[in-house]
Amino acid sequence: MLDNLPRGTICIEDIEMGMSRHLNKVVTDEDIEMFAQISTDRNPVHLDDDYARDTIFEGRIAHGMLTAGLISAVIGEQLPGHGTVYLGQSLKFLAPVRPGDMVYAEVKVIDIDPAKRRVKMECHCAVDGKKVLVGEATVMAPSRKFD
Repeated sequence: MLDNLPRGTICIEDIEMGMSRHLNKVVTDEDIEMFAQISTDRNPVHLDDDYARDTIFEGRIAHGMLTAGLISAVIGEQLPGHGTVYLGQSLKFLAPVRPGDMVYAEVKVIDIDPAKRRVKMECHCAVDGKKVLVGEATVMAPSRKFD
């Protein structure tokens, strides 16, 4: 994975409106196979070339939730990072991600409630500059008060 900042924690006291973080990851056949194993989602559109060729996608695609997991990685590792508690996530899938695609996943702070340690973030994933997933996440950020 390639990202724009080291992993760690940004506490609620230091989070600012408009702050953003991202990562880039190539989705591999191995990623898709491992996700199928762990999720038990063995839909052949993800795993079987012959089957997938005859679908609307005309080829294999990654699981949507595998792509969404990259958003979780940015949130859990970068912004806010370690100690973050996920409270909610909305997602809309716009286009498929295929084996070999480089996915760019980004989150951006759009609302902060310091008293409740709540942060709302706009999220998206893109392939070759085209958005493939959009959504919003609400999290509880870590605080220096609890260090």
